[in-house]
Amino acid sequence: MTRVSGAWRVALLGFAAAAAGAAGAQTFRSHTRDAATDQGISEEQAVELTLTLVEAARTQVQTWVRTAGALDESGTTLTACVRGADGALIETGQRVRAFSPDSKSSVYQARVTRADAGPDCVLVEARLAGPTYRETRTYVMEIIVDRGERLAIPNEAIIEEGDRQVVYVQMHPGHYVPQDIHTGLKGELYTEVLDGLAEGAQVVTIGSFFIDADHKLKATDQDAMSDAHQHH
Repeated sequence: MTRVSGAWRVALLGFAAAAAGAAGAQTFRSHTRDAATDQGISEEQAVELTLTLVEAARTQVQTWVRTAGALDESGTTLTACVRGADGALIETGQRVRAFSPDSKSSVYQARVTRADAGPDCVLVEARLAGPTYRETRTYVMEIIVDRGERLAIPNEAIIEEGDRQVVYVQMHPGHYVPQDIHTGLKGELYTEVLDGLAEGAQVVTIGSFFIDADHKLKATDQDAMSDAHQHH
């Protein structure tokens, strides 16, 4: 098990300020208010002030199909040809984000109004919610696809280590253990978990990097001590 050491407290508290307000997660605001009235902050309070936990739960996973679209002369409708397996995912009513290839800062919203299967591709039309205010006729379209409810966790909870994917699970307050997982679909916000986590497990999202660094630091220290003892 890993306990976040006091050496990380200042860095963690600074990170927490930047991460405040994350939606849909346990943010420990009540602990923050309580700690503010104390003369000092214990190690356990420092952990609670800085980490955000979520439960592994069945969640709607959304992916997206990216394709090139052409804007019609009226400036209201985008048309695209989606090939391969992605074409089968397209349905009328799906949300679309569209932006010019040279300017991702201006993103326009649209809805799929037509999805007709042809011999080579699925012809897709999407109507824009408003004018684009741009002269370009070519846009990148990202069509949002609901892939159903799956056991999933937020993307930011997962630490990539080569071929491994690791999350930190809270065993009890202040104590966390690394857990290897196997994942499926990676969506916009959530990633499907195929193996390694049970539904209801408390997983660290914001702050997992610091726990991981602390865990590796302690493992390195223990290896160094073990080597020293072997040489005596």
